[in-house]
Amino acid sequence: MPERDGAADPRKGRAIEQLEALEEKMPGLAARRAALDILMLLRKGRTLDNAFSDCRTFSVLEGPDRSFAFNLVNTTLRRRGSLDQLIGEYLNKPLPKGAMEVQDILRLAATQAAFLETPAHAIAATSAELAGQKRETAGYKGLVNAIARKIAGRGKAQIEKLPLRADTPGWLWRSWERYYGATTAREIAAAHLAGVAPLDISLKPEADPDLFAGFENVSSFTPSHRRLPPNHAVPSLPGFNQGNWWVQDFASSLPVTMLGEVSGKQVLDLCAAPGGKTMQLAALGAQVTAVDNIGTRLKRVTENLARTKLSAETLKADILEWQPEALVDAVLLDAPCSATGTIRRHPDVVWNRTEDEVRTLARQQGTFIDRALEFLKPGGLLVYCVCSLQREEGEDQVRAALSRHQGLELVPLTREELTALPEAVTREGYLRTHPAMRVPEGSMDGFFAARLRKPSAPAAGDN
Repeated sequence: MPERDGAADPRKGRAIEQLEALEEKMPGLAARRAALDILMLLRKGRTLDNAFSDCRTFSVLEGPDRSFAFNLVNTTLRRRGSLDQLIGEYLNKPLPKGAMEVQDILRLAATQAAFLETPAHAIAATSAELAGQKRETAGYKGLVNAIARKIAGRGKAQIEKLPLRADTPGWLWRSWERYYGATTAREIAAAHLAGVAPLDISLKPEADPDLFAGFENVSSFTPSHRRLPPNHAVPSLPGFNQGNWWVQDFASSLPVTMLGEVSGKQVLDLCAAPGGKTMQLAALGAQVTAVDNIGTRLKRVTENLARTKLSAETLKADILEWQPEALVDAVLLDAPCSATGTIRRHPDVVWNRTEDEVRTLARQQGTFIDRALEFLKPGGLLVYCVCSLQREEGEDQVRAALSRHQGLELVPLTREELTALPEAVTREGYLRTHPAMRVPEGSMDGFFAARLRKPSAPAAGDN
């Protein structure tokens, strides 16, 4: 759960006053107001993490109210498809596009009824009050009150009758069925509904392996990995201030291992933010240059490197225009993608992506691969990876690159190299993880990676 920012912020004084006024008017209203504000920020284009951090009404919540708002938002996003079907049964006609905040109020009401066991009177009263607080939604107060009362009484039973695929857009479900098969597609969708993902941590090589020995339900897939239950306040965990580790989903840590021994080698980490792979490479002794074209994202890389006391050069640049001073031994390209592999952590992604966006991203990824190959010394390695479940962004990209570049070689990953997760090695030698893997152990993000070797000498006719 996002940690409360204790830094002084004059804007929070006003937010605290608003919180106190809301709670005085109706207990529990402040947490619901914060949840509604976060959903509004998501509609305006914020990512879920940024919405939590930017929402002042959420930042001033504490204890149970903060946890309730956090769970309310996450559950609403995970079950949005089912919630909208439920709400639709009580509407004579769809709400107009200008009434999306009313839809969000009803979604929050349905979430409380179906999943959070909130008393019916609290659902109806707070939902109606939220609608009445703004001029744009006040005209719907009566409608919200009526529907919230009906949902509070029957919503849980109605949602339990809906199929699993209700919470996945049709185009996305069909793409998973085509590639993974019907059974695995269902397992992936089920894993997305399982709740907040656990906290994965990558330890520095010299870190104390017993840092989390006193914690309950801690597991590990490798000596440098620790998996903790969700909802820890990350900055308060042991070793954080000393820079002994960083947060990184286990699947996200695997592409770096595909580069093999990197100590002393010159490695480019392209599209590097937030820096997990940069820190991995630096901790293994590589001479890393982390490149990203967004300054605010690159700042996070710099901050993470400073906290962990790891050394790497950071550079703000567009890799389609930038040229390194010299060719390098290896390139890690974590290309911009649809991020459908991170839905278990970021449930907003499932509703913020479209099939057309995936096609656009796929075209860009091919260009990025071509550019990354130009930065390599002859015989150098490129690891291309995406946190996507979509074949168009993974397997199809590599096949296309191999056909475009004569002499470019796929260096297959072997199960012997990946003993911690051998089932993630495909027949072709790609890395492919997805949320249906290791479900009893907390599952994992969806990732694709492939290892390519640049020809030792220029190939005739290479385009």
